[in-house]
Amino acid sequence: QVQLAESGGGSVQVGGSLKLSCVISGYPDILYDFMGWFRQAPGKERQGVAVMSTDGASTDYSDSVKGRFTISHSQDNDKHMAFLQMNNLKSEDTGMYYCATAFRGGNIWIRRTWAYWGQGTQVTVSS
Repeated sequence: QVQLAESGGGSVQVGGSLKLSCVISGYPDILYDFMGWFRQAPGKERQGVAVMSTDGASTDYSDSVKGRFTISHSQDNDKHMAFLQMNNLKSEDTGMYYCATAFRGGNIWIRRTWAYWGQGTQVTVSS
């Protein structure tokens, strides 16, 4: 059974930093796949902010976070972890953050092209 569990969210002031973590287990094919971080603000669609291939060969970011967020990955035996380092946070970064894996192909930035999701962790940025 594939499981994803995010942590690290919280409340921070504008300009601050947070680092999100996601533990991914039960998915052996992850080595040949992608992992991503998505954000869902209240009343808005869930959208990708950072994605990477699990082998580390490629990473990409949405324009809204480029230069401020960094996605990374680590592995400990059969447990994989995805991280999202978020710097210089803005109020518009507020939302629920989800990690995902098992990319199905197509538009990598939208929800329906990913198979497995965590429950999310809330990030609130205030001035």
